[in-house]
Amino acid sequence: MAGIYIHIPFCRQACHYCDFHFSTQQDLRSRFVDAVQEEIRLQRDFLGNETVETVYFGGGTPSLLPPEELDQILRTLHSTFRITTNAEVTLEANPDDLQTGPLARFREAGINRLSIGIQSFQDDTLRFFNRSHSASEAFQRVEQARHAGFDNISLDLIYGIPDKPLSAWQADIARALRLQPEHLSAYALTLEEKTVFGHWHKMKKLIPADDESVAQQFEYLMAELDKAGYEHYEISNFCRPGFISRHNSAYWRGVSYLGLGPSAHSFRGQTRQHNIANNALYIQSIAQGVVPFTLEVLNDAERINEIIYTGLRTRWGVDPSILKFQFGFDLVDRRRALLRRLEDSGWLMWQEKHIALTRKGKLVADQIATDLFIDDAELAELKKSF
Repeated sequence: MAGIYIHIPFCRQACHYCDFHFSTQQDLRSRFVDAVQEEIRLQRDFLGNETVETVYFGGGTPSLLPPEELDQILRTLHSTFRITTNAEVTLEANPDDLQTGPLARFREAGINRLSIGIQSFQDDTLRFFNRSHSASEAFQRVEQARHAGFDNISLDLIYGIPDKPLSAWQADIARALRLQPEHLSAYALTLEEKTVFGHWHKMKKLIPADDESVAQQFEYLMAELDKAGYEHYEISNFCRPGFISRHNSAYWRGVSYLGLGPSAHSFRGQTRQHNIANNALYIQSIAQGVVPFTLEVLNDAERINEIIYTGLRTRWGVDPSILKFQFGFDLVDRRRALLRRLEDSGWLMWQEKHIALTRKGKLVADQIATDLFIDDAELAELKKSF
């Protein structure tokens, strides 16, 4: 199996927290749609003979594209790659783009899963984020999506907001659960350097929420969604049984995927590549028949660490036998004392033959993964012994 990601690099306005590649100028939109279809044709051999099981429109704000343009892109994908009949086709969307008419046409174009950027159900927070929708509009659009026939809806929320009490986060979770989404993603707010929030932080106009309150909100999230019957299958992702994001799960499991559009990343086993993050230069290069990307070849240490990092973020954990078989790295033997300490402290557990994080361990997932990483020197030393 394989996946395809299409980056739509346009937004109506800039959210204060977002550091993804996008432009609020849409004068290049029609040329971009032509260019991404040409890139599809130029990249026809990237996935070899693999069947495509997921397509994901991300951004930016993909729902800014008219359904007709999404339909064009999907038609080109279907004529170029082998896409399964039951493929998961996701559209990231803002509530203000999801009126009844477009919703029906999105479904007609082949979209069968919506990932809606709610972020908060509180108007003051939405204004703080510089979002382009209101809380009531968000609620209404999700209900309209239901009436339009969408039965696989994911909602995005943000927690760890400066000066916001736990009660505000509790209210957001309660409102989200009233909508009964099949999937929910929740992310702790980070103040990225090249954003408005990052600038405010640098100028000492914005102080991030303290670690203790962020952890408290995350713990409340895990407890409430567990009570509501959701599976916590990745650090930031929860779903009703049977509604795991097939596309994102492929990332975490090391499945090959092709990224299309400016700034999009692709992965194929030992290599990763990323397209240029400039709309005009991307369009110009594609017009000349050249995909403008930078190639990165991963060494064994990087591949091992990626398996550890992504695996620990998921409920499936890390299978040490895979690391031993593929790279000769015996995680259990090389990290025996550390693994024992982590298990004794309640951070980590064994699930049959897999190492996975406990609920407590999920609070410090990145640190645990980093402690288990291998560096080039240790790997070189290990290989000398064979």
